[in-house]
Amino acid sequence: MMTLELSTATAPLKEYLPTVRQGPTVLTDHGKPVAALVLLEEVDLETVSLSTNPKFLALIEDSRTRAELEGSLSGQELRRELGLE
Repeated sequence: MMTLELSTATAPLKEYLPTVRQGPTVLTDHGKPVAALVLLEEVDLETVSLSTNPKFLALIEDSRTRAELEGSLSGQELRRELGLE
């Protein structure tokens, strides 16, 4: 992993791509991490957007907690319940 101080990150973003291909590049502001450049492979914009959306992440966490407390159906059980087998 490489770090790059924001005050010295003056090149166009495309010039950092070879470094990012080797691993994440953490951008720092006075030595403190503030952002990261990471290579995205085999993902779409919707996946990136949802995976960083706090409301969506909270919804998923709530759903997992409820499933642990109340139980849930497997995909096969759900298809059977809906008559889709």
